[in-house]
Amino acid sequence: MKFFRTLRRSVCLTAAFLLLAGSCLAEEIRTEEKGLDLTEEVHIRYPVVTGMEDTALSEQINERILEDCRIREYLARAAQLISGGKLEVGWTGGVAGDVFSCAVPASGAVEGPRNTFVWTWSSIDLRDGEEITFRDLFTDTEAARQCMEEYLEEAVAPELSAHLLNNELLPLPEGFFLESTGLTLLWPVNQLSTLSDRAGDIRIPWSVLRPLLLTGEDSILRRIGAEEMITLSEESGTKLRAMATEGKLPGIPAALGDRMLELTDRYHMLTDPDGFEDGRLFSLEGGCFRGVYLMTDDLDRGWENSTVQGIRTDLGCIWGLCIGETTRPEWISALGEPEYTAEVGEEKAEANRIVPGRCDYYSCGNHQLRLYSDEHEVLVSVVLTE
Repeated sequence: MKFFRTLRRSVCLTAAFLLLAGSCLAEEIRTEEKGLDLTEEVHIRYPVVTGMEDTALSEQINERILEDCRIREYLARAAQLISGGKLEVGWTGGVAGDVFSCAVPASGAVEGPRNTFVWTWSSIDLRDGEEITFRDLFTDTEAARQCMEEYLEEAVAPELSAHLLNNELLPLPEGFFLESTGLTLLWPVNQLSTLSDRAGDIRIPWSVLRPLLLTGEDSILRRIGAEEMITLSEESGTKLRAMATEGKLPGIPAALGDRMLELTDRYHMLTDPDGFEDGRLFSLEGGCFRGVYLMTDDLDRGWENSTVQGIRTDLGCIWGLCIGETTRPEWISALGEPEYTAEVGEEKAEANRIVPGRCDYYSCGNHQLRLYSDEHEVLVSVVLTE
């Protein structure tokens, strides 16, 4: 068909650099994007893995991605919509170390005239092209499933809006993809949906599953960087400062200076903005933004001019700084003494939607990192500001 001639490539995501003695992998493996723009309302994007010396294995892996993520079905569906209809297919994830994992959201007239939202996914060991399953991640898969179910019921269910059309967290969905910061579960839209009618996704931090993780040399979790994300070490401070200097925190697809309008258009707002002492806090939809607030001005300049002036996370682990676990003496041992420490009293805490305690300040290039602890000196929030 003629429209397939418009297929194009655009390199995206960061390259993964690795040296694996005796393996068939090249020194540089990266994720590239292929895509099709058929009409103003039909756009298809999907990932391919490149940079491998073993071309046969590379072809096998990319064929698996096409099959797992239903890409050929979406391309065929696009041909049927050439005279009218909407279909948006994107992806998130990519190569981490020598592991590939992605999630592909498709929205619009995916299977018929009625608009819907569908997740597909793929996780592959690039050393042998084999699918990654829970058996590769946990010492006891049944215990891990039980742990996830308990977490969803106790920690996630109370957060769900009463206005959701579909709000069933259990049974656990089949879909998932891997990141260094956690395991993201992907639900069918008729089981769990968002207020914007997208299929639900929830990231569970690896620290929640820590006792059941299959770790150690050559483990999937070590190879994707999950082990170092939940382990405080001498390198933790260096890695955190380096990323904070760039205006980013791991696992959060927003950076200081990003335009809020573009982020809300893409991810949609979870709730109305909440005011705090210096501006407003935005909560966006999606597992990657669970427990995350984007901090902006008070919008006096108008919505179109607002940018991300701060990123706050109240959930997860950042190179061993595990919220709800790590104590103040522990992070001082990794990051050093803070440049400044402020007491956070009841009034200050209320104004900033946080709990009373302390705040330690660290400079990271032109940015500032704030670590908040409660009255028991346990980490409760990590904040990065301009």
